[in-house]
Formats: sequence, C-alpha cells, structure tokens
Amino acid sequence: MTARVPAVTSTARIIERIAADWPEPVSPRVLVSELNMNRSTCYNILATLQDAGWVRSLGDRAGWTLGPRLLTLTGVTDDVALAIVREEIDQLARRLGFVVFAAQPDGSGGYVVVARAEHRRGVRVTVGVGEYFQFSAPALMYAFHSWSDPETFSDEIARVGVNAFTPNTITERAAILAEAEQTRERGFSVSLQQYDLAQSGVAAPVFDRHGEVSMVLCCLAFSSELCRDNVEAVGRLLAAGGLRVAERLGGRVPRAHAETGHGGSPRSIHEQQDAAPA
Repeated sequence: MTARVPAVTSTARIIERIAADWPEPVSPRVLVSELNMNRSTCYNILATLQDAGWVRSLGDRAGWTLGPRLLTLTGVTDDVALAIVREEIDQLARRLGFVVFAAQPDGSGGYVVVARAEHRRGVRVTVGVGEYFQFSAPALMYAFHSWSDPETFSDEIARVGVNAFTPNTITERAAILAEAEQTRERGFSVSLQQYDLAQSGVAAPVFDRHGEVSMVLCCLAFSSELCRDNVEAVGRLLAAGGLRVAERLGGRVPRAHAETGHGGSPRSIHEQQDAAPA
C-alpha cells in the first residue's frame, strides 16, 4: 500500500476548501481552524500555491481564492463568469458615477450588452442588457480589435465598413489602424463624441485563456462629463478592471499588453481610485 504524503494531502484539502466557496475568498483563519492545520504550514502551502498560480491572495483581510492557472485548467461556468463580471463593473460604476457595461461579440460582427451596472439617478447616459452595437461603434470596435492581427482587422474594416456616426468619427482605414495602435499602447480605447456628439465612451479588453479579447468593459457618459480632462484616469480604471476580470476568470494577458503598464495590475483598480473622478 502506497503511503500518503502529508504535505500533498494538506495541499489538496486547502484547494478543495477554497474551491467550495469560489468565487468568494476564504480567510486564512477559516482554513487553519476548519482544516485543523498548523498556521505556519498553512501559510507556507498557500505561498507555494500562489507562486504556481493555483491560488491568489486578495489581501490579509479578504482571504484567498482560486488562482488563474488553476482556472485555466478547469474552466469557469458561464453563470459564475457573469457573476464575477457583474461584481467588477458594479465597483467601477459606483466609483465613476457612469454606466459601466460588459459586451461580447454577438456572432454577426456586432456586440451585445451582457451585463450592466449603474448607481446614478436622474438624467444620464445608459444602456440595457441585450442592447446591440454594430461593428464600428468606436469604443467597442477599438477595444475588441486593437489586439488582433492588424491585417485581419484591416480586412474586416474593408468588408464591413465604418459608419460616420458624427463628424468626429474616424473612418479612413489608415487612421483607424493608427488609432488601434494607440489603443494598444494606452491599454484602453477612447471615443470622444465619435458615436454621439452628446456622449463619450471608454472601453478596455478582457482577455480569455488564449490571450484573445473575449469581452469588453465600457463606460458611457455625457461628453461634458467624460472628456479629455478625465479620460485617462477613467481609462486606467477600466483597464485595471478588465485585467482583474481576466485574472479571476483564468485569462492570459498578452505579454506585450502586460509590459506596457498602462492598464496596471488587476489590483491597481483600488490603488487608482483616488485618481478617478468622483
């Protein structure tokens, strides 16, 4: 009979306990008490698992949750993924005071809103779940396609075409590709009065396990509220939120995007809140 290895057994128990509450974090205190483990042993195992990407610390007070590498191996159900997205965009909407939504490709070249969060009342820009945006809606188009192969994006522009929604809309193909390059460098797209003269938008990518953009986080506001003065701060918050969603869903951020530093780490959504407009 093969002898059991205590450290491996303890590791398996920790992962199983964290997985039982996922996506909610589990505090170290709960792990130590419920699993009847030595505190140092528990912390050492957690540190090793975090180095391997199998668990992730949300901070001493928040606790531990499953890590991106483990999620990449096991996958995430659609319901859980949507719950995570809603939680993240709710944080952003509370901070920004603008509507924040998540959009995915609808299969026909356009995009559909799959989740929305807003906490502001009165006159405001808003969208509804299920609302459709066509391919060339600027903020969404750049956030979805700027990380794809430029030649493929160029071919898609030629095939589908780009609508001139306002006099500010970029419609010339070379200029669109140049804007896509700037979007990659920033880590988020910017549409100031390009879709509607009364509105502006910012959007950031969410990368899947293949390092491709599978979803976009976007915020919309009146052009008097979201403008050149604050678009950088808003964009950085959205980019950090997109990276955070990707990490929680087991996504793989392309190295070139991670190295730019424009989006920040997923945790920087909290660190950057003071820079965003209230």
